[in-house]
Amino acid sequence: MQTTSQLLFQMPEKNSSCFDIFGLMSEESPEEAKKKRRQELLEPTGIKEFYKEGKININKFTCVGGQCKLCVKACPTNALYWGTGEVGITEDLCVYCGACVLNCMVDDCIKIERKREDGKVEHFSKPTDVIKLGERVNGKKRFDRVKAIFPTITKYCESYCDMPKDEHVFFGYVNNIDKQKQNHTKNSEKASKLKSV
Repeated sequence: MQTTSQLLFQMPEKNSSCFDIFGLMSEESPEEAKKKRRQELLEPTGIKEFYKEGKININKFTCVGGQCKLCVKACPTNALYWGTGEVGITEDLCVYCGACVLNCMVDDCIKIERKREDGKVEHFSKPTDVIKLGERVNGKKRFDRVKAIFPTITKYCESYCDMPKDEHVFFGYVNNIDKQKQNHTKNSEKASKLKSV
């Protein structure tokens, strides 16, 4: 005879006609469930998620959100809200874009840490940090784009420059070669003068 607790926790077989709702809930990992919920919440906003994961923190002691509420107005996903005397965060809606940090009038009030798809972790808490980070990332993208089109300087010159047949002449080696030739001829002339004397 089975006890009541054994009957309650006994799971039906897969081919059973019973539908196990608890089994469905346990099949999905908590990370997958959170990711799915996040996608459902972000879909109506039309905001694309660029970062794998992140954290946002607001220092309640330095925040003057009651006076300005600039971060709340700037948030594209409405992840920040004005709550009971302080700015609140809905973590599931935050995409760690940095709009709140850019609009905050107090440095180091809002701190964001985010992880890019390539695994790089970025930290910022001041508008200048966000701008520098953006410039660094965009500069690298521009450099990579140019390098993909023109892997070497000769590829660039083939497309856009009238390159001489001898590429040493084009890349500035001509001065060194000419100097070497001049020195060689001077030495040859000196040697011939010495022989003739």
